[in-house]
Amino acid sequence: MQTALADFIRHTPQGIEADAVLRTCVHCGMCNATCPTYQLLGDELDGPRGRIYLIKQMLEGAAVTRHTLTHLDRCLTCRNCETTCPSGVQYHKLLDIGRDLAEQRVSRSRFDRLVRWTLRAIIPYPARFTPLLRMGQFFRPLMPSFLKRSVPPRRTAIPWPTTAHARSMLVLEGCAQPAISPNINAAAARVLDRLGIRLVAASGAGCCGAASHHTSGKEQGLDFARRNIDAWWPHLESGAEAIVMTASGCGVHVKEYGQLLKNDHAYAAKAKKISELTKDISEILMNENLSKLVSGAKPGPKVAFHCPCSLQHGQKLNGIVEKILREAGFSLTAVPDAHLCCGSAGTYSILQQELSQRLLRNKLDALESGRPETIATANIGCLAHLQSGTALPVRHWIEILDDCSSAGRE
Repeated sequence: MQTALADFIRHTPQGIEADAVLRTCVHCGMCNATCPTYQLLGDELDGPRGRIYLIKQMLEGAAVTRHTLTHLDRCLTCRNCETTCPSGVQYHKLLDIGRDLAEQRVSRSRFDRLVRWTLRAIIPYPARFTPLLRMGQFFRPLMPSFLKRSVPPRRTAIPWPTTAHARSMLVLEGCAQPAISPNINAAAARVLDRLGIRLVAASGAGCCGAASHHTSGKEQGLDFARRNIDAWWPHLESGAEAIVMTASGCGVHVKEYGQLLKNDHAYAAKAKKISELTKDISEILMNENLSKLVSGAKPGPKVAFHCPCSLQHGQKLNGIVEKILREAGFSLTAVPDAHLCCGSAGTYSILQQELSQRLLRNKLDALESGRPETIATANIGCLAHLQSGTALPVRHWIEILDDCSSAGRE
């Protein structure tokens, strides 16, 4: 794609990066074939190719309107298009630049600004998010069904192992996950404990920054990234092997720390190292001897696995969890259109409710088509979103693996 960037951005870091991304695009349109919003709306501007043209026009000095911002907001950032693209266009980098520019040029409505400010003020802070969630859960039985579905039922955690091991790894506690499903990290700790690895939650680490990054608060998101780096660094210097992610949405964001902080001289080198050491829990297990987990394990339930976009498209780890579960004795059902987004996409389910609900219904129809007993996933946002629309239990896959391997040891 030929470009003629305007003077205001041509020689800036953003302009140079955007120009490089634009020049890899060959206009083929293959991205539209797998774009969830294009499939729903059939509008060229609600597909990756159309959004690329909108961003290109902005960068070349064209007027920016709310119409532009609307089409960029509708993008799920699922990165399905990146998996499909034969030219390797790094669309998500261009989208970030385009959204920044659009927000500088177009004022959002007061209501939209308020909603985004509220999300940034609550979700990343467990001391604020957890009490509000508990209040909602307390009153959940009294709520009408349409409202009850939006409040996740309360879940409990199993004991966290205390055995000391020579090997240790860090785990991101995150912000919403400990309140919505506190058992996930405990299950991961138990599984790794059986493999001779101690899982440690570093004091001072918290939200990965993704919630702020995607709700017009990039500087706040970068501050969260710096805080996590400061909290993890002493542990890494003391021998911790990796930073384990049990939420794939957080994982894909932390793996971008090196990119996000590349111009921060105080943190660039550390951020790059953090990104290199960040691993999804499935990446850890695929490199370990799992015979200790699956030997003598009882057959698990029939499972439909939803591979989150952040895992299969963002981190390119499609198929790993499925292989681990099959080796553990689980029967996995076929899931049609498994590449498509469930509609959660972080805060998308709040900011774009109508589109999100349509995607949710389509995804649940696909997941339930094989008549599973349980739905498993790898991201807390997907878990809560899917559970809001189905009577089937929705769990993180590491929990059901823990259940299965625990049963085999009893």
